[in-house]
Amino acid sequence: MNVLIIDDDQINLSLFSYLLKTIPGVTPVEASDPEEALAWCKNHEPDLVIVDYLMPVMNGLQFLECFRALPGKSAIPVIMITADMDIDVRHSALEMSANDFLSKPVNKIEMRARVINLLALRKTQLQLVSKAGCLAEEVKKATSEVVVREREAIHHLSRAAEYRDPETGAHLLRMANYARLIAVNLGLPKAEQDLICAAAPMHDIGKVGISDAILLKPGKLSCDEMETMRLHPQIGADILKGSVSPVMQAARVIALTHHERYDGKGYPCGLKAEQIPLYGRIVAVADVFDALTSARTYKAAWDLPAAADFIRHAAGLHFDPACVNAFFLDWDAILMIHQQYQEEVEQDIPEKYQP
Repeated sequence: MNVLIIDDDQINLSLFSYLLKTIPGVTPVEASDPEEALAWCKNHEPDLVIVDYLMPVMNGLQFLECFRALPGKSAIPVIMITADMDIDVRHSALEMSANDFLSKPVNKIEMRARVINLLALRKTQLQLVSKAGCLAEEVKKATSEVVVREREAIHHLSRAAEYRDPETGAHLLRMANYARLIAVNLGLPKAEQDLICAAAPMHDIGKVGISDAILLKPGKLSCDEMETMRLHPQIGADILKGSVSPVMQAARVIALTHHERYDGKGYPCGLKAEQIPLYGRIVAVADVFDALTSARTYKAAWDLPAAADFIRHAAGLHFDPACVNAFFLDWDAILMIHQQYQEEVEQDIPEKYQP
């Protein structure tokens, strides 16, 4: 263990260094200038510092203050050497987190004992740091496993909706990435961008509760059938409720609110403007844009410029204007997402939409 000795008296340095070399595992580091010692400490890690109080230019208290200000040096033990009558100095040193004292003239037996005791304390500190690091790594590993299982659950829930509605395969990929794009351009934190992208594919999970006769009907739905179809946001929210998972909680919000309209004419709750959670407002834009540009049994796919015009004209009516503006901030990214996630990649959904 490295013990830094700071004293402007070369004789004292040599004597202290000689004594410390008799302690197994100790390597003394000598410094006659406290400023040079501080420079050394910026790039090295002493396990113990022994510093004389009475030195020219910078005394022991000034050194201690500067030393404690260095990154990672707040817990390293420090012994200050003072005269017996320097009670005020000792009090000041204690307030500045000195750990122990040696009185001049220094008794070699006392010095050896104090050094051994403080180095034992330092070893305990290092062991605790190492143990904390190991525990942090274990927590990280366990958390990663939970995330993997969570993503698997998301995938299976999303696929459940897809198997009921075969038109939603690549749609999951595109709309999730469109949603992430909006979140990015709105300036949301990276964690929220990832959360929205992970949760968005579950927006239509409630369709598992809609009968095939309505869900797969090739023609226009009757008024009664439309009312039944409009139950799927609430069904999805009911499926996803009660989870402690942030992704599932976000997915529930999205499932419930992605069919709300900015003008209050949406469903199932008729929420208006800022009453609609931001995640629902984001996914509404992403979902409708991709639905317009995708071929369905009852319609041909719109070209991208036409769909873009529709979305822009519906800003303030169907959609949050801020989300619309954010969506179109990067048209090249929209084109890339549209081209990248086509129907042939539907079998690889879990890897593609995970953040």
